[in-house]
Amino acid sequence: MPVLAQAQSGIFMIPVEGEGGAYWTRWRGPSGQGVVTPDPRHSPYPDRWSDVDNVVWKTVVPGRGNSSPIVWGDQIFLTTAREGGRRLSVLSVRRSDGERLWDTDIPPGAIERVHQKNTQASATPSTDGTYIYASFGSRGLVALDLDGTIVWHQEFGSIGNYHGTAGSPLLYDDLVIVYQDQRRGAFVAAFDKRTGEPRWRVPRRASVGWGSPVALRVGDHDEIVVSSQATVTAYRPSDGTELWFCNGNLFEVIPTPVVGQGLIFCTSGRAGPTLAIRPGGQGDVTESHVAWSTSRGSPFVPSPLVYGDYLYTINDMASIVTCFEAATGQVMWQQRLGRARREGFSASPVAVDGKIFFTSDEGETFVLRAGPEFELLHTNDIGSRTLASPALVDGRWYIRTENALVAIGDEN
Repeated sequence: MPVLAQAQSGIFMIPVEGEGGAYWTRWRGPSGQGVVTPDPRHSPYPDRWSDVDNVVWKTVVPGRGNSSPIVWGDQIFLTTAREGGRRLSVLSVRRSDGERLWDTDIPPGAIERVHQKNTQASATPSTDGTYIYASFGSRGLVALDLDGTIVWHQEFGSIGNYHGTAGSPLLYDDLVIVYQDQRRGAFVAAFDKRTGEPRWRVPRRASVGWGSPVALRVGDHDEIVVSSQATVTAYRPSDGTELWFCNGNLFEVIPTPVVGQGLIFCTSGRAGPTLAIRPGGQGDVTESHVAWSTSRGSPFVPSPLVYGDYLYTINDMASIVTCFEAATGQVMWQQRLGRARREGFSASPVAVDGKIFFTSDEGETFVLRAGPEFELLHTNDIGSRTLASPALVDGRWYIRTENALVAIGDEN
């Protein structure tokens, strides 16, 4: 949905603006929600591909990593883990032809134990066109310039999160904001983008969590919102002061919230609730600001998507997609995508050109027409296991598979 349409409610996800708005500079792109606004100056985004059809180029990516690619100019940036997590790095690929430009190792440190579907390089980096910011859990937060030189490194100490870490850094004004929930010493913190110096750090009570913070414009002020174990919490960006909290999440929270119709949508657990919360409250808003909630169709790993008047979720424990009327929670339709499979989807959905794209772990992308009636248009198979969410820039898809980065574009 265009930002203007969301802004009519006075509540919207703060988008990337300026030059960065033309690229894919962070987790879920300029909108922060996986919604793509095509540029008429470029070719349309193809909605069909295979392991050979509409493949512009394909380049091998060493190691393992479920982080999404990000894009600035003619560079694509990725994180990866090699040697069982002992070697972690950020690498750059030229966008025009897929040639690898540089590969920078971050300083050595503790090796995190991770879930079989996780890696030590699952957090999508962010960039402002000057630096690339990448979070590596126990190995800390690093900033690199566009030539791959590390300019600062901020350590967090050992992170005790039983499935490893995954949350992506959020850029807000001159800050890099991260949160890390763990057994001891959970925190949300902000660092100076240019120097890495801490600006503020606030303790949290949650013991696990793998999501990413988001920045909301709520009328006359901004809020940093964290959806994690048991609770959704909003903080003041300038100093980390807690503004409000809403209970209702389950124990494990991976999806990143999305915003639409004046509400923020937060999901949790393997079939836990989806909460539709009105931001902007004070203190405990559990009883006063939940517009609607449901456990029906809630995802475990993939984030939800708001497109137009509708909220889409994929229950990855049963391969079932649900379309809700975002304002009310009314279920418009619910259908299975492919065969029922436990934890069969990891990538978060993308919306472009009136279509919703859901990609399974097996590399199948289900292309649905957006709207209040279910219509599966077709299915694409990239031929390789795919857990990372894609990046879309200038009419091309950049899809990270298990061992490669693939550029998809219109062959015509």
